[in-house]
Amino acid sequence: MTHRLDAGADTVHWGYFEATLSPRITIRSGETITLSTVSGGADVLPPADWGIPPALLAIHQRFGGPTLPGHICTGPVAVAGAKAGQVLQVDIEAIDLHYDWGYTFVAPLVGALPDDVKAKRLFHSRIDRSRKVATMPWGHEIPLDRPFFGVMAVAPPPEWGRINTLPPRRNGGNLDNKELVAGTRLYLPIYVDGANFSVGDAHGAQGDGEVCITAVETGLIGTFKLTVRDDMSLTWPMAETPTHALTMAFDPDLDTAVQIALRSMIDLVTARAGLDRDEAFALLSLVADVRVTQVVNGNKGIHVMLDKKWLAKLR
Repeated sequence: MTHRLDAGADTVHWGYFEATLSPRITIRSGETITLSTVSGGADVLPPADWGIPPALLAIHQRFGGPTLPGHICTGPVAVAGAKAGQVLQVDIEAIDLHYDWGYTFVAPLVGALPDDVKAKRLFHSRIDRSRKVATMPWGHEIPLDRPFFGVMAVAPPPEWGRINTLPPRRNGGNLDNKELVAGTRLYLPIYVDGANFSVGDAHGAQGDGEVCITAVETGLIGTFKLTVRDDMSLTWPMAETPTHALTMAFDPDLDTAVQIALRSMIDLVTARAGLDRDEAFALLSLVADVRVTQVVNGNKGIHVMLDKKWLAKLR
């Protein structure tokens, strides 16, 4: 069965995750749901004739702004029968553009160069959905052929309380991983019964690092198949593309994030390829790529990418 939940004043939470947040819809494991998202506070809107979704204005009117600093997230979506300690498998089946515009900004005290920007500047881009390009105000056309959701998360552990959506954490959240496009699969550790999956922070395009703190921020419509896995366990989010396995980690210290993501990939190689840890470590040095996901959201992100051909059992 396929379900749909559109962003609106009654179906989003703005700026926070919380274990006690009630789901907006409940589906069964293995079912598919389409979720539309909106992005942006009143301070980043383009002129009215650019086409501002009524749902976004209704959200502004109801909430005024974020509960905590962060993103407008559609959901949560509960999965019946999901239990804490299991894993939620998120198959990203489709992602479509939802707006005819996007926004990007630079500002003092944020991004990878917090002291280099003297005043906030907001750049609106026109989006041609048929051509899948965003035209920046200075003329560059940015391809939008690999849009993705910056935020995909399950509810956090109850003991965390209410947390803002800005830093990525073990429950997912602001992953900002540009590899998580349509056709990929994300795995998230479940911390509360029902899992309570939310999505937001629609990105038309973003480079690794997201160095100025924004992408082409826009609205997207995503279709997700949500499956509960009781045959695996996770501490950190993990993903698979059609060709690669990805391990992810987040920490204020980039070196620590590298170590966590590498150890997670070593775990995967030893489990699936049958190598010992020293052999797996050596293999990663030869064929894996360590990439910086983003450096601007408090917890910095690292993902390790390994072609899945190296996970075949040799003995």
